[in-house]
Amino acid sequence: MTQPPTNAAQVTGLLLAAGGGRRLGGRPKALLPHRGRPLVENAVRVLREGGCRTVYVVLGAAAEEVRARADLAGCVLVDNPDWTEGMGSSLRAGLEALSKSDEASGAALVSLVDQPGIGAEAVTRVLAAHRSGDSLAAASYDGKRGHPVLFGADRWADIAASATGDRGARVYLKAHEAEIALVECGDIAEPYDIDTEADLGRLQ
Repeated sequence: MTQPPTNAAQVTGLLLAAGGGRRLGGRPKALLPHRGRPLVENAVRVLREGGCRTVYVVLGAAAEEVRARADLAGCVLVDNPDWTEGMGSSLRAGLEALSKSDEASGAALVSLVDQPGIGAEAVTRVLAAHRSGDSLAAASYDGKRGHPVLFGADRWADIAASATGDRGARVYLKAHEAEIALVECGDIAEPYDIDTEADLGRLQ
């Protein structure tokens, strides 16, 4: 396994796992079965193996059931009561929790629970792009920006302020496109989402 970069301890994993799976018949994505366990466990493992010392998990749909069924020991769990508003609300909730933490973090590495084709190697590569509180980096796949995305702490307030609906950080990233360090990961990961019934075949 690729060794995490030396600056990894300064980066906190932020996993957005609040989605209700509307196009999956209302099955919360965090609880979709993958390798015999809830999908959220895989996403947490990927962040940890990729080098994130601490992992924050934003929960929304069926939050209590996720807590009961998934092993999230050691994670910081953040409830997003506004999860039905879309991914933007989860990103805001996660960044707010990070900013209020007593444990200093220089950057957040944001990943999505429904992208099991993105593994620890991609996390490690993007982590390595962390330089300062102003860092802004993202995985790219054949030159197209995707997840995970790294936000230096100095940017959190502005990102949270612009995160609305299902757009997440897209508005902010588009406005700051020239500042993003793109980290090619197309050789080691596949950025597909589990959004529809047809996508469930990608889960093992």
